Amino acid sequence: MARIPRARLATYGQVAELLGAWGRARQVGWALRRLPLPTAIPWHRVVNARGSITMTPSREGSDWIQRDLLVAEGIPVDARGRVPLARFRWDPPQPLVF
Repeated sequence: MARIPRARLATYGQVAELLGAWGRARQVGWALRRLPLPTAIPWHRVVNARGSITMTPSREGSDWIQRDLLVAEGIPVDARGRVPLARFRWDPPQPLVF
């Protein structure tokens, strides 16, 4: 996640694929949700495949933190938590070496 540039977005599935864990998007989300806040890891740059912040009470307010962090980077977020994913999607260099 540290490689996702400022003002760029990736999806949970995209991160899973980059890790070689195809089809494990939910596990990426699970791991990110457990990060202590604040953190230097840019977790807020990862959204779901529909181009939305996952807005849910179980996130204990981190969805609103994510929204504010994205807006601060210049990524517009509408009232329903949707972002223009096609416009801001990160296209990592290939091959991405870890």
